[in-house]
Amino acid sequence: MTKNFNCNTKYPLFFVHGMGFRDRKICGYWGRIPKVLRKHGAEIFFGFQDANGSIEDNCKILKKSLLKFISETGAEKVNIIAHSKGGIEARYLISTMGLGKYIASVTTMSTPHNGSVTMDKLMRLPKVLLRTGSRIFDVLMKICGDENPQTYRCLEQLTTRFMADFNRKNPNNKNIYYRSYAFKMKNPLSDVIMMIPCFAVMLMDGESDGMLTPKEVAWGDFKGVYTGTGNRGISHPDEVDLRRMKFSRKNPHNKNEISDIPEFYLEIISELKGMGY
Repeated sequence: MTKNFNCNTKYPLFFVHGMGFRDRKICGYWGRIPKVLRKHGAEIFFGFQDANGSIEDNCKILKKSLLKFISETGAEKVNIIAHSKGGIEARYLISTMGLGKYIASVTTMSTPHNGSVTMDKLMRLPKVLLRTGSRIFDVLMKICGDENPQTYRCLEQLTTRFMADFNRKNPNNKNIYYRSYAFKMKNPLSDVIMMIPCFAVMLMDGESDGMLTPKEVAWGDFKGVYTGTGNRGISHPDEVDLRRMKFSRKNPHNKNEISDIPEFYLEIISELKGMGY
């Protein structure tokens, strides 16, 4: 891995995770990424919100985490790095909860800023099935440490209707730099974990990372669509290094190809450093 990256940003990095997993020291949400970034000078802390908490409840936890870090370190602001639903929570933290003065930038990875068409259609299934399945997940998330898991509410908050209203109520703060990234699998068979959802999204809405399409995640300074080298592409879990390994041994042929996700984070954090954040 190249050693010319400088991730010692002016403002520390505040990592905000998405659904399904929590911030942990062992088997953490972000895989090898934090360790690699720290080796290149980054200062990182985490939100520690629930895995399947609602936006409102999770942001109460995020607020405590942020203000505690600011108080203990004296940092003026932070750069938020968010994945999936975490990016929505980051924006709510800024606009609705009024913590924009502590945020320098928001970088989102595959965040459904514009809602999910696939989720719209999923929510048309019989309510008894969705609510029963959601309750089962709530029990599992409670066992895993969530304070107040609300899986069904989370699903509702990913729909296009909810996000249209959310976007009206939570416009971008003109003093904060917002940028977003999209990813795509090359075909449904390129990641067994995401094979079925990728196929479903492809039929309903086009190419995706197995969950979200580029048009659903584009927000602020949209940096484009990234995929992996070789035949595999990049799935939603790949974006946070679920497997803790390179996608391929092949070298990228262009700037939108990635062979190892931690190196991609090195590039985007170094870019923040170069921009004065």
